[in-house]
Amino acid sequence: MIALQVGELRPYAKKVEVIVKVLDKNEAREVHSKLDNRNHSVTEALVGDSSGTILLTLWDDAIDKLVTGKCYKLSNAFTSLFKNTLRLNLGRYGKLEDHPEDVAANAHHNLSEKEFEGRG
Repeated sequence: MIALQVGELRPYAKKVEVIVKVLDKNEAREVHSKLDNRNHSVTEALVGDSSGTILLTLWDDAIDKLVTGKCYKLSNAFTSLFKNTLRLNLGRYGKLEDHPEDVAANAHHNLSEKEFEGRG
């Protein structure tokens, strides 16, 4: 599978593979899920490459695996809309691997700041 550039991501893409650098990570917050009736930790991290940045939603164990300043290869990720803005998601089937090479990130083109029409 060929890795996409962040700038190529569109809403509702599936089986996404990208190589990104973590620029920032928010503090985790607790949320209660109606799906499994349990509390979960959730946060967002700003990740990107030379084509732009996007907010990556992280749940539970994945939060601690992502370190600001490091680069990662995300596989089997997907995109969604949250309040009509684009988000990248690992989900339960996504894979997160360390990437040995540094990736330059273009913080001036944040895809999560653009509004999309549609469900979300």
